[in-house]
Amino acid sequence: MKELAADGIPVAVTCRVLKLARQPYYRWLAQPVTDAELVEAYRANALFDAHHEDPEFGYRYLVEEARDAGQPMAERTGWRICSQNRLWSVFGKRKRGKNGKVGPAVHDDLVGRDFTAGAPNQLWLSDMCRRRHGEQM
Repeated sequence: MKELAADGIPVAVTCRVLKLARQPYYRWLAQPVTDAELVEAYRANALFDAHHEDPEFGYRYLVEEARDAGQPMAERTGWRICSQNRLWSVFGKRKRGKNGKVGPAVHDDLVGRDFTAGAPNQLWLSDMCRRRHGEQM
């Protein structure tokens, strides 16, 4: 918008066409970076420096290091900044849930997936699914 004003197009016309109020534009023009954004940038720099020095530690340790460097913050704030900037521990995260790799079988398959029994008490089966209370198949 500043460029349009330099080309001779009035700010009032530009704001009207863009459906913006003039007051926020002038507020932004006076201070393009807010105090909160500046504080968060200093915190992010402190976390980045701590991560660069010790990349094997997680966000809790990084927050402690940033506090020692003079950038106090809550752990939740440190977690948010670390996750937005992808400051992960080099050890990584474990995959959980359906997208993780399938692990080894919990027990040996003694029946070879053949579930027919020749006589009573020869073969026992059990449903190992975890179900919520009251849920039926």
